[in-house]
Amino acid sequence: MSAFDDLSSLELQRIWDGVHARVVHGGRLTFGVVERDADTVVPEHSHEHEQLGMCLAGSLEFRVADETRELTPGMTWSIPSNVPHEVQVGAEGAVVIDVFAPTRDDWREAPAVDERTPRWP
Repeated sequence: MSAFDDLSSLELQRIWDGVHARVVHGGRLTFGVVERDADTVVPEHSHEHEQLGMCLAGSLEFRVADETRELTPGMTWSIPSNVPHEVQVGAEGAVVIDVFAPTRDDWREAPAVDERTPRWP
């Protein structure tokens, strides 16, 4: 197995309705380039994983605990373990990077979907 890959060669997986990711799993963290369809809502949830992210394209209204922000390309987020958060994707959709520690083993089992060209870069 190579230490290198190309985003377009990674399997596209369904994470939520309207949310798909191309994922790389390390020994202690998970890295995903996540494509979010326009006007998609990721309902409030929390998980044991610490989560860091950055918006690459599009926009999102992101709530972490009691703080809400409109995020555009270049803006980041940091979500501590077990803190509730939710996302409303903007009208043009969004592409984000999400990094989780420890690994998102549930994402290893996420179903593959039909391939399409990555929305980023």
